[in-house]
Amino acid sequence: MINYNPKSSKAEEFIHDGEIRATLEYAEANKHNAKLIDSLLEKARPRKTEDGWLCAGLTHREASVLLACDLPDKNEKIYEIAEEIKKAFYGNRIVIFAPLYLSNYCVNGCVYCPYHMKNKTIPRKKLTQEEIRSEVIALQDMGHKRLAIETGEDPVNCPLEYVLESINTIYSVHHKNGDIRRVNVNIAATTVENYRRLKEAGIGTYILFQETYHKESYEQLHPTGPKSNYAYHTEAHDRAMEGGIDDVGLGVLFGLEMYKYEFAGLLMHAEHLEAVFGVGPHTISVPRLKRADDINPDDFDNGIDDDTFAKITACIRLAVPYTGIIISTRENESVRGRLLNMGVSQISGGSRTSVGGYAGYSAEERPHDTEQFDVSDQRSLDEVVRWLMDNGHIPSFCTACYRLGRTGDRFMSLCKTGQISNCCLPNALMTLTEYLEDYASDETRELGHKVVERELMNIPKENARKIAAEQIEYIKKFRDGNADTTPDGRRKRVEI
Repeated sequence: MINYNPKSSKAEEFIHDGEIRATLEYAEANKHNAKLIDSLLEKARPRKTEDGWLCAGLTHREASVLLACDLPDKNEKIYEIAEEIKKAFYGNRIVIFAPLYLSNYCVNGCVYCPYHMKNKTIPRKKLTQEEIRSEVIALQDMGHKRLAIETGEDPVNCPLEYVLESINTIYSVHHKNGDIRRVNVNIAATTVENYRRLKEAGIGTYILFQETYHKESYEQLHPTGPKSNYAYHTEAHDRAMEGGIDDVGLGVLFGLEMYKYEFAGLLMHAEHLEAVFGVGPHTISVPRLKRADDINPDDFDNGIDDDTFAKITACIRLAVPYTGIIISTRENESVRGRLLNMGVSQISGGSRTSVGGYAGYSAEERPHDTEQFDVSDQRSLDEVVRWLMDNGHIPSFCTACYRLGRTGDRFMSLCKTGQISNCCLPNALMTLTEYLEDYASDETRELGHKVVERELMNIPKENARKIAAEQIEYIKKFRDGNADTTPDGRRKRVEI
């Protein structure tokens, strides 16, 4: 008899099939219970305090009731509160990153991914360290400061030593004013010792998608290879945190299994991390299955429409108010714009999902032969930055928390009270100014400086506002050659 236990170290006990099914039955029975739904909405709403904000969040069972609800007026309230929570904790800032694919060699048989080992049509490629340098320079020339590295799972062609060497290469590249300041890592489940080595290499967040929490479906979707071990994969975040990585990211691939089941499992995983480690997921990603090489999403019968996708995102924001929600270029401009108002706080921009997709290509060109999935939003980073500002958002290239030690429980203690905004807004405006001065088109630069000038007035603490204003003026002077530099001639940096 397997019992549900969020504090257990065993996957089938903290992601408990019986508890999920009971949750879905409860949600279905209460989806029109207006009194209960109103109480949950009131519980989820952020509350202003003297020092910031407080938000209770929702349990997986409570959030599942809201997801099942099909009352139009209640759904509008869900969307409204999701936006309130996002603004309370993250303001109108949107963190920007890009994926960097190092290798598509893979020994797994995942039926939804074109990197599966039986695919003989996709060219296999692994970047050399010199090629990685070229990719990093290309990304720096776009303006990126934060990367998420991606690889297939292959212990021979892509061992951990290769990943560690690649991380070191990425951090070592200092091109013009460019630096990659945070490397997040999305690689296969591994051992506590290997996670410890990744931590020592200076990674930011360790990201691993579950794909599906439904064990039977998981085993069918992963028929061969190391990833076929459901328990080992599902327990990976625990091992990562035991290895000292205090920021981990969750995600499922919506479209593989029943979305309500996945939603409940995802929130149970977040609750498990909170119960065991006192820190929930740093990020939650919401990818949908997309077409790629020999993968046709129509072959899977659990696809979700845009409205359902938006509802899932909003309900995640109500349930886990403190987490960063990520949406990638899998989604088109319209969908991404809609979800930015429902809780999303991080997006990719100018992304390529090919191995070696950046160096040697213009903003309009992109190779398709090694893509992991079709990119729906193919705009350049400059276009994405301008679009965000046009729609009232502040593009942020900030990575200060990572370097100043605000990770894990230290970050969460600030975030859960809303105090993180005292750091985030000044750093967002300073890094946006760096982007504007170093990389932006004239049109984007002109708009951006107006946004920065306006938003400076919204920094709550006077001292932080003064530091940010002084640093912004320094960045502008540096571009004109009228500012002090570091001994190697580079621009000095200040972070709050």
